[in-house]
Amino acid sequence: MNTIHCLANSTMKSSSRVLLFRRNSPFSGCSLPKSYHFLASNPSNFRISSDHTCKFSSCPLRNLGFRRLIDHVQKFPRVPGPGFGQSRVFSSGSIRRLYVISSVSSDVRSFSTSVETRVNDKNFERIYVQGGIHVKPRVLERIDTDETVANNEESRIEVDGKNIKGENAKVVNEGEVLITEREESEAEKEAWKLLRDSVVTYCGSPVGTMAANDPGDKTPLNYDQVFIRDFVPSALAFLLKGEGEIVRNFLLHTLQLQSWEKTVDCYSPGQGLMPASFKVRTVPLDGNNEAHEEVLDPDFGESAIGRVAPVDSGLWWIILLRAYGKITGDYTLQERVDVQTGIKLILNLCLTDGFDMFPSLLVTDGSCMIDRRMGIHGHPLEIQALFYSALRCSREMIIQNDASMNLVRAINNRLSALSFHIREYYWVDMYKINEIYRYKTEEYSTDATNKFNIYPDQIPSWLMDWVPEEGGYLIGNLQPAHMDFRFFTLGNLWSIISSLGTPKQNQGILNTIEAKWDDLVGHMPLKICYPALEYEEWRIITGSDPKNTPWSYHNGGSWPTLLWQFTLACIKMGRPELARKAVADAEKRLPVDRWPEYYDTRNGRFIGKQSRLFQTWTIAGYLTSKMLLENPELATLLFWEEDYELLEICVCGLSNSGRKKCSRLAARSQILV
Repeated sequence: MNTIHCLANSTMKSSSRVLLFRRNSPFSGCSLPKSYHFLASNPSNFRISSDHTCKFSSCPLRNLGFRRLIDHVQKFPRVPGPGFGQSRVFSSGSIRRLYVISSVSSDVRSFSTSVETRVNDKNFERIYVQGGIHVKPRVLERIDTDETVANNEESRIEVDGKNIKGENAKVVNEGEVLITEREESEAEKEAWKLLRDSVVTYCGSPVGTMAANDPGDKTPLNYDQVFIRDFVPSALAFLLKGEGEIVRNFLLHTLQLQSWEKTVDCYSPGQGLMPASFKVRTVPLDGNNEAHEEVLDPDFGESAIGRVAPVDSGLWWIILLRAYGKITGDYTLQERVDVQTGIKLILNLCLTDGFDMFPSLLVTDGSCMIDRRMGIHGHPLEIQALFYSALRCSREMIIQNDASMNLVRAINNRLSALSFHIREYYWVDMYKINEIYRYKTEEYSTDATNKFNIYPDQIPSWLMDWVPEEGGYLIGNLQPAHMDFRFFTLGNLWSIISSLGTPKQNQGILNTIEAKWDDLVGHMPLKICYPALEYEEWRIITGSDPKNTPWSYHNGGSWPTLLWQFTLACIKMGRPELARKAVADAEKRLPVDRWPEYYDTRNGRFIGKQSRLFQTWTIAGYLTSKMLLENPELATLLFWEEDYELLEICVCGLSNSGRKKCSRLAARSQILV
């Protein structure tokens, strides 16, 4: 058994709230030293050094369109950001008083997408984040009584992570705002209680949430374990609430499990493999039945159904690590040597050379959220989208030095090749389908049009009339002589979030979801894939799987946990009304149905026949969606904008040979449309 032993109680303390400074505080606008990152785990040690030099500079108020900016009210374990100490809140019942302080800028992290700049920069204490100077700052508008402020501008204040609209804020005195908070709905209160009840502790510290916490379930199987992919929405809910300790603990403990020996039938997979899940067990201490200790027991796939390694676990871990730093401001975690090593091990496992001719990852069936046989072996879109996201995360987080230059170069080369491959060959709309319909086959040349030898008869009959005129989507899989035309929701949503698709393609995906709302959302958002495998196709591809019958579970079932990813994609593309509609539909049923894992039937009317109740990622997905819709500026920390520099990177070298030149211009032309 692979285990981690708990030798001592965690020194991490529960979250506590810090009272921030008033307007005339001598510390207002004083940028904190680099060491402030360590304050997250021990707020009681918080001090401001008197010998630290304060740096002041004026904000470009005229360019920003409003007079003053204030940063978020910080809560521990969230680490104080550069704008720390700019507001003060007093609470009395549902009434809050917010003292607004004029903002000053302080030292901030540099933003860059340039590989050369990052490699040559010798100041290794700086960590670069993607998006350049155009990243929207997490700033809030000050309610001001000055007559020069436009009366038609809606002011917003944030208190405890919640946006307060102008109609809920009233100016009492200069610099003081009386705020009435929006009360949480009964569904939200219940969801938060259930989420906290699902927390798993290890040696007294929270380390994750169990997959499901149904008190009436007498045979939980592995649903009482902490799954990496399942914990992601829970982690985001806690982070958006300002509770980062559980996420930090989770990231560090799963990192320790990464190095554990894992063997199936005398064979060990790659060193960077992350576990699918882990369980906290209590065992006797050194054979003494009276003394016990807690141990972590990971599952790398050796106990999973089908014995499939979880390819997506490491990708989700990297994505969550970036989200933790972006939301809390605690970048010291990703700067740790062991964390940097963990990132590199995962990347080495993914970037290892093989026989494949394509930049996409080759995986077996059941290696991601769809963890049963569903015909997704090969190069499934879900894995490619998560892989692309993890590469972009890693490029931001890896410390630049001579030792990492080759890895950074490999990441950029793979990002460029993968984005072109997916955009060029996975995208289908009416124009592309018609092109495939007219394909010639058996072409043997370097400039073949039908590069993968796709037979036009593969186009399913349902597809002709299903794709809307103004929409399109990324197909589920692509291999030689095979295109999987099913719509896989998670892969398409993450292609939007990560900018794997072009801006035009991303809008087309949302257009398709909106136009085919009854098919993809129905009575419960969202279909994991569409359409379902039926009849002989179901028998051959799934092996007559009784759990994946048509329109059930992974075969066309409806999964509410996809709601938070849909919300994030809609906010990014400026269409939050679609997410609000989906959340409203889900909110009507989830509490009544006791938060099921998934729903069955073509329109998601029935609770799944084998669905677990009180499924944690259903609960967390709903809460995360609600918070993102209330605080859309926080969503900007979780998605990526287009990186135009990737289009300039081409390492194929075909231009120097007698072969056809690499068609990077095709991808660039799509972006600019």
